[in-house]
Amino acid sequence: MITNEDLKQLSAKGIEKSVVERQLEYFRNGFPFLQLDRAAKVGDGIRQFTAPEIEKLIRIYDNKLGQRKLVKFVPASGAATRMFKDLYEYLQSDNDAESDTVKEVFERLEDFAFYPELKQIMDKQNIAISDKKKIAAAILMPDGLNYGSLPKGMLLFHKYMDGTYATALEEHFIEGVYYAPKPDRTANLHFTVSPEHQQAFETLVDNKKEYYTRTFCVDINVSFSQQKQSTDIIAVDRDNQPIRNDDGTLHFRPGGHGALLENLNEIDADIVFIKNIDNVAHNKLLASTIRYKRALAGLLLRIHEQAAKYCMELRDGKNDRETVKKILKFLPEHLSFQLPQSISTWSDEDVKSYLLKVLHRPIRVCGMVKNDGEPGGGPFWVRGDDGSVSLQIAESSQIDMNDPQQKAIATKATHFNPVDLVCAVKDGEGNRFNLLEFRDPNTGFITKKFKDGIELKAQELPGLWNGAMAHWNTVFVEVPIETFNPVKTINDLLKPQHQ
Repeated sequence: MITNEDLKQLSAKGIEKSVVERQLEYFRNGFPFLQLDRAAKVGDGIRQFTAPEIEKLIRIYDNKLGQRKLVKFVPASGAATRMFKDLYEYLQSDNDAESDTVKEVFERLEDFAFYPELKQIMDKQNIAISDKKKIAAAILMPDGLNYGSLPKGMLLFHKYMDGTYATALEEHFIEGVYYAPKPDRTANLHFTVSPEHQQAFETLVDNKKEYYTRTFCVDINVSFSQQKQSTDIIAVDRDNQPIRNDDGTLHFRPGGHGALLENLNEIDADIVFIKNIDNVAHNKLLASTIRYKRALAGLLLRIHEQAAKYCMELRDGKNDRETVKKILKFLPEHLSFQLPQSISTWSDEDVKSYLLKVLHRPIRVCGMVKNDGEPGGGPFWVRGDDGSVSLQIAESSQIDMNDPQQKAIATKATHFNPVDLVCAVKDGEGNRFNLLEFRDPNTGFITKKFKDGIELKAQELPGLWNGAMAHWNTVFVEVPIETFNPVKTINDLLKPQHQ
């Protein structure tokens, strides 16, 4: 099945033959489902801050700023094509019938931040306000704004009273300088981008960074990385046979956002804030986001320091029994980790070794918002192979909905994940974890795609905040819904939080 020429192709991409063989096995047999124990809820896996606790955690964070390197990590790959799905369908239709969403776009055209630029194009091309097909084309096509092909980070999202306009990327600048600046007034931001868009991103940064540096008196350091070819996944046909390109080479597809674990693994930082490119709000709503981000980071620092202290005590070997007793209380109370029931039968040495393994892991504190009909992975208690129970963010594709008990648990989820993470990626001695060691390779999902009109099966790696972080220590905290403002469609930009 895999020829010598294929092996040369794999070598050029940095992919081992065994990796492709494992991918083919997943296509044939599928991925195992998670074993949900119960849905996480407030008081049972999801923390709820009090106002005094928020202030205390913010002080912890602020006091530690000078001792930690911070990076804001923003997945920003891919074009915004899906954001304009309805507008594309309208443009390509044979009639002038408008859906409600398309009708709203034209009725409120002047409310979009990109309208002044669009108006210039309309004037230049003599497009009348009544010629809606041409307006749609001016928004989407290369001879207009080209928004259908640009990444979301480069789209104008917001306009301000002072006459300035901000792209999604610039809004991340603003967030970064508020909650991730160092005492020396530097802020580090990292964006993962597609190869075809990196130059445009770099140009945008060059044009805008000086303004924000001057406005906020913060030196903004911006870096980029691209999804690695070594994370691409082979595509197969309905019979699970590899699909080939016209030149006979194997056809590969990007491995999804789980592939970005490789990029995250190369970030040199103590604390990493992770947030999607399209989840930004108008500055008038920024205060709550900043407040909770700092509080989440304060909680992360407090837990991280205590876990590191216990690791040191276990390695030191003094007062083992007393240390173990404290850790057995710390894990369920502060890291939401329920130990295997069989641990009571283990030897002292095995217990110590196990606790050290559990404590010596990267940590993530994840914001969770109440589920109000928005899509997104949910917070659950998940049972591990060793009998432990820990917190996971699970997508519906990871849950066996044909199992009545598992389906019942899934329907009880009260919150979802808005991709609001603060992560500690070094141990207590400042050594970087190899994050690839803490993923669950047996998670992922298979989807149907098309190539040249032919149906194919594609596979995605464990999601960055799902299986890619499956063996991290995880803490869930409820955050206000106003901190979650994604832009999934063009109409989302007309919501109050973006006006």
